[in-house]
Amino acid sequence: MTALAGAGTRARTTTLRVASVPASHVYVRHLSPVDRDDGVLRLPDPQPDDGRTVPGGWWPPVMLDPQWIRRHHHTFDVFHVHFGFDSVETEVLADIVGELREHGKPLIYTAHDLRNPHQPDPRSHREQLDVLIPAADEIITLTPTAAAQIEQRWGRRPHVLSHPHVVRRELVERPRPAQPFVLGVHAKSLRANMDPLPILNVLADTIANLPGAVLRIDLHEELFEPDNHWYNPDAGAALVDFGRRPGVEVRVHEYFTDDQLWQYLSSLTASLLPYRFGTHSGWLEACYDLGTAVIAPSCGCYAAQRPCAVFDFDETRFDAGSLERAVRAVYEGSAERADWPTRRAERIELAAAHRVIYEQALSR
Repeated sequence: MTALAGAGTRARTTTLRVASVPASHVYVRHLSPVDRDDGVLRLPDPQPDDGRTVPGGWWPPVMLDPQWIRRHHHTFDVFHVHFGFDSVETEVLADIVGELREHGKPLIYTAHDLRNPHQPDPRSHREQLDVLIPAADEIITLTPTAAAQIEQRWGRRPHVLSHPHVVRRELVERPRPAQPFVLGVHAKSLRANMDPLPILNVLADTIANLPGAVLRIDLHEELFEPDNHWYNPDAGAALVDFGRRPGVEVRVHEYFTDDQLWQYLSSLTASLLPYRFGTHSGWLEACYDLGTAVIAPSCGCYAAQRPCAVFDFDETRFDAGSLERAVRAVYEGSAERADWPTRRAERIELAAAHRVIYEQALSR
């Protein structure tokens, strides 16, 4: 984490009201310290009038609307964008920036994704970043790697602040039971950046040569539901077919609840991210909290986020040998794991750093 001068000592004389987009995401919730007041009040996510929602309840964020800002600018001091602008037209983002300027409200942008993992074509997201990053009064990102890319493309130098913990304290502190080596690949619903099939061929062969090892493949039921947006029965059938291979288990199910996801990740020795592109990962952070090793692709900034094994995999290349070596390294080694005192201290530092960044933006 990049330290900010005065981050731990600045007096908390006023409460800063932050319109955080969104506020209910676990990343944002864990920017507040544990059991203390940091003088920052993040407004709750407004509920949409028309009932629109997706799992999580906050998408698309109501605050990302020039009219909402016009009507509610008196309720917040700082506007902080994290996620949720995928479906917002670039022109509307420009109007949002203009509305914030009209009312003297600083814009903070945390660059989680330099490449949107849900969009096969990067141009739309790049156009949105071409609005947000030059316009932001302060920019935050999660890794030095992402910061360097932002500085190279947009000439802006972001604050680098690490990702907070994802799972709750008792799970961070829970001892891991003794268990066989289980390597998990969760294909979910095969979002745009996922390409598990070539990876799984190599993994199935590798696992067969590691005594006692199991490869577990998970995928969502909606791949087989004709009316579902993610309907892809051919790819689903190809994934299920791996269950014929020795040492391979395939499970098809609905979305995990949070508790089910933490249980699943805890049951794995290692979780492999089958991504051709992306930037950062909350999944990786959850694994770090739970003591589950991560095997990450060379694309994005995953290797700079937390300790993990890395294999060569992006939109143009795949080195099968590097994947086999990464799996064997994890099989023969042990995973680094977060501890609660460090995670708790990290939240205190993150909260103080964000408070300073908000004050810096307001001082201008």
